[in-house]
Amino acid sequence: MSDVAAIGFLVFVATLLQATLFASLDVLGGTPDVLLLVLIGVALLRGSVQGAVAGFGGGLLLDVLTLDTLGMTALVLALAGYGAGRYGETTGRARAHAPVLSVVVVTVAVALLGFFLHFLIGEEVSARRALVESLLAGLGLNLLFGGPVFALCRAVLRPFQPGERVTEVRLLG
Repeated sequence: MSDVAAIGFLVFVATLLQATLFASLDVLGGTPDVLLLVLIGVALLRGSVQGAVAGFGGGLLLDVLTLDTLGMTALVLALAGYGAGRYGETTGRARAHAPVLSVVVVTVAVALLGFFLHFLIGEEVSARRALVESLLAGLGLNLLFGGPVFALCRAVLRPFQPGERVTEVRLLG
């Protein structure tokens, strides 16, 4: 299976699971974001462009499935995928702390950006609910679900082998 088909399959299944199963799973006021975790796994393994495209596609599909404001989640997840992919490209994909740090930073950034965009378009959003109560519980659940989701991403998208062309940025100076 090619990388494009594998990424598309992972994002499609994660979006369906997020919209149906995990959206109704409320633990301590938060829900795990499996689509975001798959997106971070794809971005760390394949880079910023694939991460941004996967984020946009998954976000747009999630917007359609949940009847949310069209394009809002797509924008947020495209930026999240790009950012996680750039982190993977510039620091090296093999670092053990990269997935954990990515989950923490991207989960917080997605919550902040989502709140800001909803505020900009004039939707009623509680800052306490969005940025404190559900963010802390969601971050804990994302860290809990992160390991198995990243293992699945590594199994489906095999890591690059030595000698293969890898787009990784080397900093000079």
